[in-house]
Amino acid sequence: MTSQQNAQTMKPATAAKKLGVYLEATPAEFQEGVVSRTELAALQTEPPQWLQDLRNNGPHPRPVVAAKLGISISGLARGGVTEALTTEQIEALKEDMPEWLAKERATQADVRKETVRIKQMQAEKAEKAEKGAKGEK
Repeated sequence: MTSQQNAQTMKPATAAKKLGVYLEATPAEFQEGVVSRTELAALQTEPPQWLQDLRNNGPHPRPVVAAKLGISISGLARGGVTEALTTEQIEALKEDMPEWLAKERATQADVRKETVRIKQMQAEKAEKAEKGAKGEK
């Protein structure tokens, strides 16, 4: 008896999220269908022109916009940005550097520094605990 594998599929919204693109900007056939894991892998390894264009020019989903601006998604919302932005719009924001963006970038930098500090502290504790367990000084 041979077992037949069912192709795992996902909704277009999930596939768009995994591809890092804004669903509403994808072609209609992508939005209306389902995407198998095999199709997703093919899109990731050999992206068609529409996917390349979306990745390069946008519009980009909020997580991508936030990453390109160097801030959190929450910071994006606090700045009043709720829509998808194109690469051109993101570059214009970086160039203009409104006060909210500068503040959010500084906040994000502080968060990253604190994360590094905590990881170092945890690593030092783990190292001391390991040495203590071995009887080293």
